[in-house]
Amino acid sequence: MLLHEKYAQVDRLEDLLPLSLQILRFKMLALHRKAERRSERGRVSVDEIQIPDLGPDPSMYLERKERIDRLRRAMAALCERCRQLMRLKLQGRSFAEIQKRMGAASINTVYTWDFRCRKELLELLGGSWEGRP
Repeated sequence: MLLHEKYAQVDRLEDLLPLSLQILRFKMLALHRKAERRSERGRVSVDEIQIPDLGPDPSMYLERKERIDRLRRAMAALCERCRQLMRLKLQGRSFAEIQKRMGAASINTVYTWDFRCRKELLELLGGSWEGRP
């Protein structure tokens, strides 16, 4: 009935397919414009969103704890001079300040101590800073 009233110019059966495709195209464009107007395009249902667990990862926590324990044991095994040097470096002291505090003859002596202490610490940690020999 609608075809006879609205599309009276269509009198052949072969013209129905192009007309139906044109109507479908108009309907799809109208639906697209409506979605754009309502900002529905690209929306995702709340039920489909996967929210990540932002809590601490137990395996990462355990690995970090093990690394800290290894580092503490290795630091305790260092000589007193190395422990003091590391402590001053962790406090943010410069090598010149460390030289004055530790009573070193020259700053190159502090550089040498630092190199040797880091080398010894690395050996105590098993040859790797990450804990993987």
